[in-house]
Amino acid sequence: MDHVAEHGTKSAGYVKAIESDFSLLSGIDIADIAHFLCILHGRHPGVVDHAATKTADVAAREWLVEAMDGFSAERAFLTRLTVAAGPISGVRTEDQSNATVLAQRKALEMLSQSDRNGCALGASFALVLDWQAIRPLLEQVAIKLGVEPRSVALPSVDSTNLLNTELSQSSAVERAINFGADQILTQHRGLWQLLEARRNARLVD
Repeated sequence: MDHVAEHGTKSAGYVKAIESDFSLLSGIDIADIAHFLCILHGRHPGVVDHAATKTADVAAREWLVEAMDGFSAERAFLTRLTVAAGPISGVRTEDQSNATVLAQRKALEMLSQSDRNGCALGASFALVLDWQAIRPLLEQVAIKLGVEPRSVALPSVDSTNLLNTELSQSSAVERAINFGADQILTQHRGLWQLLEARRNARLVD
């Protein structure tokens, strides 16, 4: 899944700017990141949990169990960050940011419950791989907020890519995996674009 780095969080201009200079973020910007990521991925059951109920493949079970356990801890981490960051402030009276991200979450719920063989797994693969780009930013947020970052316990990049290769022997399953992965990456890019737009709107106001 090489295209995760090309089309996921790492490709977002806002993320590149943050990585270059984290100090550009205000306290409100930090609260936005914690709050909206928590809306998208802080609820149980999440993408991986749904995928586990849709996957009968024996080869995927061990990976899914590890991913479920890992994201359970990540949800708790997101919640701690959100509480520490405090409430977000609206950009303007017609701000629809919460509704937008809630719609994204609904789309991910539907995706991860798809009956198409491989679709939910592809979404899970992309989430785990893209989290490799998201997690360092969350650790910086945690340090800024005085929250002790905990070590991440998700499946490794190598084990994820290996399982993806193993399950992609069928072209139909491969297409479904790629579709699920692409949808996750699209939603993540959309989230970072939303966060950047909110920051820019505040700079103008």
